[in-house]
Amino acid sequence: MTSTDEWLRIESLDLEAQGVAHNAEGKVVFVEDALPGEQVRVAVRRKKNNWEQAALVALRRESAQRVVPRCPHFGVCGGCAMQHLHVGAQVATKQRALEDALWHLGKVKAEQVLRPIEGPAWGYRQRARLSVRHVVKKGGVLVGFHERKSSYVADIRSCDVLPKHVSDLLLPLRELVGAMHARDRLPQIELAVGDATTALVLRHLEPLVEEDLDRLRAFATQHGVEWWLQPKGPDTVRRLDGAASSLDYRLPEFAVVMPFRPTDFTQVNGDINRALVSRAVRLLAPEPDDSVIDWFCGLGNFTLPLARRAVSVLGIEGSKALVERAGEAALLNGLAGRTRFEVRNLFEITPETLAQIGAADRWLIDPPREGAFAIAKALADLAEAPVAGWSPPRRIVYVSCNPATLARDAGLMVHRAGYRCSAAGAVNMFPHTTHVESIAVFDRI
Repeated sequence: MTSTDEWLRIESLDLEAQGVAHNAEGKVVFVEDALPGEQVRVAVRRKKNNWEQAALVALRRESAQRVVPRCPHFGVCGGCAMQHLHVGAQVATKQRALEDALWHLGKVKAEQVLRPIEGPAWGYRQRARLSVRHVVKKGGVLVGFHERKSSYVADIRSCDVLPKHVSDLLLPLRELVGAMHARDRLPQIELAVGDATTALVLRHLEPLVEEDLDRLRAFATQHGVEWWLQPKGPDTVRRLDGAASSLDYRLPEFAVVMPFRPTDFTQVNGDINRALVSRAVRLLAPEPDDSVIDWFCGLGNFTLPLARRAVSVLGIEGSKALVERAGEAALLNGLAGRTRFEVRNLFEITPETLAQIGAADRWLIDPPREGAFAIAKALADLAEAPVAGWSPPRRIVYVSCNPATLARDAGLMVHRAGYRCSAAGAVNMFPHTTHVESIAVFDRI
């Protein structure tokens, strides 16, 4: 085991933002809050045959990229893991993680490294799930993120990655919940911020009494928010006052307005999303007479902007409700004639399915963390056993929130489906966290 007297040299960062070192015995040691180039002493917290996990207790040589964390709760709150690293170095770390994943997992190297997409590092988080706990030993109700590597709720009084007007609500929310009869049966508050509206979704495990409902109404009036109630699953969410959602965000470059409900999936970072949509459309580069398929289309975040450039866009999603909502958004934006939507299980796509859907000039793929393995494999299978009347897309733009599954799918497209990886780059959607978002371009050889 690593001695408390031993000085370790941090060699790199892993994907959890832990410093990686080797002790005198050659065993790998992961050190929380340590940065590459630093010399540290540690206290081992966990050990296995091949590795140890440790906490930093002394620092002899400090990295030039180390900064003072802006948040007073950093190190306790688990919402951020990289505030001690300069934001520029954070982006470089994520770019390196993307390139390493592509090569080591997919044996793919991008011909061009795209400039990372960056934006504001603070006040960016427009979506969040805040845990709520009534903790007698803490003197009342806590509202915030979990503590680092713990199920306990961190005792935070502000949060610099939330919009300031939301951060300013943390203490008033404590007081509100603490005064409610149901305070022990309210496990979470989900946050969704639109361009002009802030919604709070209260999960409640039992019906709320009228007095508690009145408290919510008064809070909404005082702080200018919408309250939504969620008694069970996401399908049970309804606005407290019974009105329809007034949430939306805009993509001005494409003259698109995207309405959404607070429990819909939308990107956490509005500024980065606008930049990402712009780059994705520019990289896909549809001609006016091109047809496009948008896989995992969701509410139409990419579908509708693409429909401003291409003759037709087919959006495909696994949820009937999402497809219906995307169709409504297309109608709202005057794009119903250039878009259509289908419901399909995107994790069970086969070569036969692809042939049935039909050919398109270009594809955009924006899957969840699980990636788009079935689509990539079906594409590869069709390349090796072509079907008459179907042809592969000339270009694919793949937006990823998991470099490992992107690399896996890229390996299929490059080594079996007949594509080259023309470009790839990181997207800093979640500053100060270890989350790596990215975008890659594949061109038919």
